[in-house]
Amino acid sequence: MAENSGGAGTQNRPDPNEKLVKVFDAERESEALVVSGLLEANGIENDVTSTDAAQNMYPGVGGNIILVRADQAEEARRIIADYQQADQTAEVDLSEEPG
Repeated sequence: MAENSGGAGTQNRPDPNEKLVKVFDAERESEALVVSGLLEANGIENDVTSTDAAQNMYPGVGGNIILVRADQAEEARRIIADYQQADQTAEVDLSEEPG
């Protein structure tokens, strides 16, 4: 992994010459950025890459993927799965009126 030689505010990213593995894909960039931040908060460097296709040829096709180093892929997938499960159990039905 390349050393981050920049100062504060410089984001660590995986070295593109290393083997990178896709651990997450999302249609919306905002969702990919949230997951990217989650991984970074857990010490996993990652890269969000757009997979948008040429819209004149493939309208509506595309999205974003998150790539991590191969040796961190399993841990990244576990972190994402734990987050998704916690998110599902935290859902609250707001349609019921208090009474």
